[in-house]
Amino acid sequence: MKLLYVLLDGVGDRPNPALQGRTPLEAANTPGIDRIASNGVSGLVYTVGKGVAPESDVAVFSMLGYGFGREYPGRGVIEAVGAGTDFRDGDLALRANFATVDADLNITDRRSGRNLSQEEGTRLAGEIAQGVHLSVPGSSFRFIHTLSHRAVLTFRIEGITLSGELSNTDPAYAKVGGMGVAKEKITEMKPQSCVPLDRSVGAALGASVVNEFVAKSHQVLLKSAVNVERMQKGFKPANIVLTRDAGSKLPRVEKMSSKYGASFAIVADMPVELGIGRLTGMEVFVSKGVFDYEDKLGKVLELLGRFDVVYLHIKGPDEPGHDGDAVAKMKSLETIDRGFFLPLVASGRLNDVTVAISADHSTPCAMKAHSDDPVPLVISREGMRGDGTERFTEPAASKGSLGLLAGRDVLGIALKYARE
Repeated sequence: MKLLYVLLDGVGDRPNPALQGRTPLEAANTPGIDRIASNGVSGLVYTVGKGVAPESDVAVFSMLGYGFGREYPGRGVIEAVGAGTDFRDGDLALRANFATVDADLNITDRRSGRNLSQEEGTRLAGEIAQGVHLSVPGSSFRFIHTLSHRAVLTFRIEGITLSGELSNTDPAYAKVGGMGVAKEKITEMKPQSCVPLDRSVGAALGASVVNEFVAKSHQVLLKSAVNVERMQKGFKPANIVLTRDAGSKLPRVEKMSSKYGASFAIVADMPVELGIGRLTGMEVFVSKGVFDYEDKLGKVLELLGRFDVVYLHIKGPDEPGHDGDAVAKMKSLETIDRGFFLPLVASGRLNDVTVAISADHSTPCAMKAHSDDPVPLVISREGMRGDGTERFTEPAASKGSLGLLAGRDVLGIALKYARE
């Protein structure tokens, strides 16, 4: 039994006028992925649940068969694990973004133009580490730049158990039951004060150190040579840190090998997927770059010789969805097809490897945000009896024999086909 399980981040979408009323998947020229689809069966998936527009962390857990309800530990913890911190229960972890504000603290870009380089992010994180000193006795922090505008922030106060019951300073997201949820209406696009969501000492202290960090790091970033250089180039300065998705406790989850009776490896780039891989007991492999599809394919083919299941997360389509650029999203899918799926088909490995392709959520370009729209799923293997599916698209999947599925059931179903 061999299964390649691929999630295309944010791939689902809606008909778009920029694409003559087609979705990016419908408009894209994707002969490789369509060849895979034509040998398989398809359906649609509510990754977390109807009416839930999930963030990637909760959605990936769900597509791997896990559910948390209100016990979810918060994405901050997952990313802290993925970034390789020494996080332990009672620490505080938050997801962070470098963002851009004007002189009146109006947020002009929540992601600093999406063009922050690894060198710039590393330098900015170093300046923050040197320039920010917390006033709470026994307190310390780690601020780690990960990719692009993204970072991870952790706090520890010796002798104190901190609480993740904290609000976000990022005004675009609310915290609901431990999960980050995009707000439909934003009343003020300014950094918000972090407030405790319960009356515990740990929450009060947590809010205090977060607010102090945000204020002091803002002053450091305003003076940063990196931002001077960025503005000279016409780029937006990364002059404030926005935080969200706080957590203070590691999740206890059953390991994938025990849950499914198979060995698992993950190939991913983003801290959240790497954290999920580590927490669920998968062997974790990092590709050379987010868009290095040749390296991803090489790792996948090699790992399929050593593991029963290889899980691959591909980031590409999500960011054009957030930017509202349907043409760019279509082109990202064509690039993925040329770089990964066509060579995968040409490798000859699909005679003995089952491939399941789906997504963690939809990111419709018209919304510039995640939605609860169901995502397509195809399960395929050369020589397998298909259901007439011809393409990997939303309309094609809506007619597939798998029907409408819950995300938590998908991997189990894919494994049944792989074991046939």
